[in-house]
Amino acid sequence: MKNYRIGLYEKALPASLSWREKLNAAKECGYDFLEISIDETDEKLRRLAMPRAELRRLIEAALDAELPIRTMCLSAHRKYPLGSESPPIRARSLEIMEGALDLASELGVRIIQLAGYDVYYEPSTEKSRALFYEGLERAVAMAAQRGVVLAFETMETEFMNTVEKAAAFVHKINSPWLGIYPDYGNLTNAAKTYGTSVAADFRTGRGAIFAVHLKETVPGKFREIPFGTGHVDFVEAIQGAFELGVALFVTEFWHTGEADYMALVRASKRFIDEQFCGARGG
Repeated sequence: MKNYRIGLYEKALPASLSWREKLNAAKECGYDFLEISIDETDEKLRRLAMPRAELRRLIEAALDAELPIRTMCLSAHRKYPLGSESPPIRARSLEIMEGALDLASELGVRIIQLAGYDVYYEPSTEKSRALFYEGLERAVAMAAQRGVVLAFETMETEFMNTVEKAAAFVHKINSPWLGIYPDYGNLTNAAKTYGTSVAADFRTGRGAIFAVHLKETVPGKFREIPFGTGHVDFVEAIQGAFELGVALFVTEFWHTGEADYMALVRASKRFIDEQFCGARGG
């Protein structure tokens, strides 16, 4: 019996698929769960006000597929950031946070991955960083009420592109409901930029890392790099996670129009399985 679980990022599958089709596809390719996406598009944000009948169908689809939705990638704060100097945008960011937590509670999602941005489309300033922290305190209080963990994704911007930077916020908030859900591909790019060790940075999150995104990158490019064609050391990532007691992983890649999307999902799963085999010494 394996001692870890691997989830599939929802956007690895065509957006045109129904929930039932997405869940069955992930199950067929050997995944243990699906990670739902709540991004900045109106389509995804409408999920936060999902009618009860639709929510019931989604839960039933997951039960029928015997494949749960266990994590959420909440990237909508890129457009509606906690650190915005605009009061209406900050208010919207908290509405999104509350809606995401409520949806997570209904679906049985255990971890919401927060994008580690104070702002994205605005300049990052001392004020935006202070506002971000204020909003984060409120978000963590909401999470505590619902028993859902929030965890930072390490991003591509200077604000939070390392585990060490994410850990500083986690230690300052000092709540069991806030941790780190790093993207090892993004960490690899940051380490290349700074000339540091990605493995050493990863270890700074000891005791606060709840899950890991396994994503391929190349220097200066952070997405849509096929597995095995970039510079991420996945064996190192997996071994480092196991060392820290982390057992939850999600493969993050995107469907980019391939007609035979199942072939891509299967190939990606095979690649990742090989990395786990290597990490465990065969």
